[in-house]
Amino acid sequence: MTGNGVTYRNHGENYNSPLSVCLPVSVCLYRSAYSSVCHAVSVHSVFVEYKDFKLIYRQYAALYIVVGVTDSENELSVYELVHNFVEVLDKYFSRVSELDIMFNLDRVHIILDEMIQNGHIVETNRSRILAPLNALDKMADS
Repeated sequence: MTGNGVTYRNHGENYNSPLSVCLPVSVCLYRSAYSSVCHAVSVHSVFVEYKDFKLIYRQYAALYIVVGVTDSENELSVYELVHNFVEVLDKYFSRVSELDIMFNLDRVHIILDEMIQNGHIVETNRSRILAPLNALDKMADS
C-alpha cells in the first residue's frame, strides 16, 4: 500500500488505484469469497454502505459488477438492472467475460447508453438495446 492508493496485480500487470475505490470493492470481493467458503453464513448481503453511498455488487463466474448509488436510489431496482445488463452483454458477446468488456469498451458504453439516460432506466428489452449494435455490426460487415 502506498500513501493514498493501493497497488494490485491482475494477470501480471500492476495497477495503481485510489484507496477510496479499492477499499469498498475489496469489501465486496471479501464478502463474496467468504460466503462461498463458509456455507454456514445464511444471510449474504450484496449491499455495502460506504460513506454517503451504497455499493451494489453481483458476481457472475469470474466477473464482478459493482455499482455505487446514493441513498435515494432503490437498491433492488439497481440490482435487477445489473442482472439485465449482464444478460444483454451475454447475449451480445455470447458468454461474456472480462476480456470482452476490456477490449470492447465502446460497445459496452453503447449498451449502457441505451439502457440508462440522464440517470434513469429507459430500456430493459434486450432486442431494442442491441438494435444499434447490430446495425453497426451489419454496416461493418458490408
